[in-house]
Amino acid sequence: MQLVYRFAILSCSRRCPLFTTSNHLRVKSNFSTSSSKVSHCLDEDCDDFLPWLRKKAGVEISTALSVGKSAHGRLLFACKPIQAGDCIFKVPYNVQIAPDHVLPEINSLFGDEIGNVAKLAVVILTEQKRGQDSEWAPYVSRLPQIEEMHSSIFWSEDELEMIRQSSLYQETIKQRAQIVKEFSTIKPAVDQFPEILGDVTLKDFMHAYALVQSRAWGSSKGLSLIPFADFLNHDGVSEAVVLSDEDKQLSEVIADRNYCHGEQVFIRYGKFPNATLLLDFGFTLPYNIYDQVQIQVDIPHDDLLRAMKLELLRGHHTPAIKDVNSFNSSGDSFTIKEVRSTKGRGRGIPQSLRAFVRVLCSTCPQELGDFATEAAQNDGRLARRPLMNKSREIQAHWTLLSKISQLIEEYNTSIESLGSLCALSTTSKFVVRKRMALDLLTGELRVMKSAVAWLKNYCATLQQTASIDHIDYQKIL
Repeated sequence: MQLVYRFAILSCSRRCPLFTTSNHLRVKSNFSTSSSKVSHCLDEDCDDFLPWLRKKAGVEISTALSVGKSAHGRLLFACKPIQAGDCIFKVPYNVQIAPDHVLPEINSLFGDEIGNVAKLAVVILTEQKRGQDSEWAPYVSRLPQIEEMHSSIFWSEDELEMIRQSSLYQETIKQRAQIVKEFSTIKPAVDQFPEILGDVTLKDFMHAYALVQSRAWGSSKGLSLIPFADFLNHDGVSEAVVLSDEDKQLSEVIADRNYCHGEQVFIRYGKFPNATLLLDFGFTLPYNIYDQVQIQVDIPHDDLLRAMKLELLRGHHTPAIKDVNSFNSSGDSFTIKEVRSTKGRGRGIPQSLRAFVRVLCSTCPQELGDFATEAAQNDGRLARRPLMNKSREIQAHWTLLSKISQLIEEYNTSIESLGSLCALSTTSKFVVRKRMALDLLTGELRVMKSAVAWLKNYCATLQQTASIDHIDYQKIL
């Protein structure tokens, strides 16, 4: 039995190593909630869906769940009491859509550079073109329209401005560019089959690509769309996940708790921050325990030891990153998670970041040489131990604290500006996306505030133990 994970498209780049994984049939209900007490009713438009899938599979799919709808879209709810440990549905592999469903005549024209996401997008486009003649019509016809999707790749430039402060802004631009690149790669092949696919536009492909991005499931088996499982909504604290049974050739979900008749049933797509949820799935959570934030720390160009510091960092597997124009930057990007306790060990602030600022604040070649020697004598990792000179250790961490504090001010300004955007548009779509932007920014702001609280406590503790008199931090910075 293996875990099947949502295939968040957001790749782990060094600049933005935020996200990972996959999706669900319910971009229409792209708003997750951790509460089962959601007002919903039976979705009569889906009365034929489960019977169709059962007939196609040749086996029972579920007797515990029914398709419902709420103000946020489709969902699955318990049609009878469910006990923790119950198997709530089973979907055989033979009714899952995989990349190998691409028509052979089209697939033969695809090179190795065509990925599984693009292939699945072509499968969706093919079945959409077939309409009611498609064997997958009951499934494909219920996929959300592009107007119903809220992934940040569909946001207007004005809407994206709301999240410019977040690293998600640049990641969204990169994702759009990737889709354009993949479209240009598949376009020559699909254009040879107008009778099968029609005239596929970039907008068509982006829609299909986003459908895969928001609902495909990845495992050791590869990537696939799992009908019915797609209706399950996300709860970040749920322990229920989609499992893959290779022996029985099916995917299933085991309930992680008891459900009463009529309660909405949830699973967890993954431990994703709002940035991932918004880019890959098109929704956010008001309070996401997995939120994190990217920060960029640079070595100033006027630093006389800049070249030595960069060489030292590169030599210990901390390479300078490249920007979109392929120019080397003088810094690196780090992911900060929420620090749960100001008095703890700072879990959430990566050791690599603390090491980076220790190197950054070095003032002489001897200090840099000492870092290299210490690393060689221990586990090879650079500057991972607190500096013996506590005033220098405080300076390094206060430098980081000041950097994050500056970002907090910028985030506060961005959040305040959201309040003045009501005049920009009164459409329901804008209102929804404005709320998502607020969820994203406030979550990342919370993470940074937790890091600042820990850093202040760490510096104060060092100052006390070192019996250091009052330090003018502005001067040492």
